[in-house]
Amino acid sequence: MAPRILVINPNSTEAVTRGIDEALEPLRFPGGPRLDCTTLAEGPPGVESQRQVEAVTLPLCRLIEREDNRSHAFVIACFSDPGLYAAREATRHPVFGIAAAGIATALNLGDRVGVIAILKASLARHARAYRAMGLAGRIAGERAIGLGVVELAEEKRTLARMREVGVALRDEDGADVLVMGCAGMAKYRAALEETLGLPVVDPTQAAVGMAIAAVALGYRTN
Repeated sequence: MAPRILVINPNSTEAVTRGIDEALEPLRFPGGPRLDCTTLAEGPPGVESQRQVEAVTLPLCRLIEREDNRSHAFVIACFSDPGLYAAREATRHPVFGIAAAGIATALNLGDRVGVIAILKASLARHARAYRAMGLAGRIAGERAIGLGVVELAEEKRTLARMREVGVALRDEDGADVLVMGCAGMAKYRAALEETLGLPVVDPTQAAVGMAIAAVALGYRTN
C-alpha cells in the first residue's frame, strides 16, 4: 500500500477542502504517496481569530490520533498553523503547518516576502508567528483583501482584490515573492502569478511537497 499523507482543513467549509484537493493534483504521481484531504467537522466556517485557532486544537489532535495508524504524515491546512505543536505530540509522524512551509518555500524563491491575508484581524496574529520563527525581517509586508474564508468562493471579487493587494505588496512594499495567506486561496495562484510577474506560493502545496519529501526520505520526528 502506498504511503498516505492526510491534509486537514480545520474549518468546516467543504468548498475550501475541495479547492485544496484540486490544488494538490500536480503533486499526485505514480508511485507517490496518496494525498487525502479531509474537513474538520467541528471547526468553524473559517479560522479567522485567535479564539478559533485555539478552539480547533483539541478536535484536530483527536482527528490525527484516529488517523495515525493509516497515515504517514499530516498537513494542517490553515495559515494560522492551529494546534501545530500539540498535533506533533499526538502522532509519531511528521506534521506540517502551511504558514511555516509557505514562508520557508518563499525564502528560497525570493528575498523579500509579501503575504496576502484575508482579514485585517489576521495581521497581528501572523506577525507574532513570523517573530517566533525569527523571520520578521524578511517579511516585506502583509496586506488583507478584506474577505472572510467563505467569501473566497466569489471568484471574480476575490481575484480582483488579491491582484490589487499583490500589486501593492510588489510596488509599495518591495516584495519579490508572494505567499497566499489562506488555504482557501489555492485556486487563484496561477492567475495571480501570471498577472503580477512574481513567484506566488500556495502554502498548502508547499507543505504537502515537504511532507512528500519527508515520507520518501523516512525522516524521523522523535
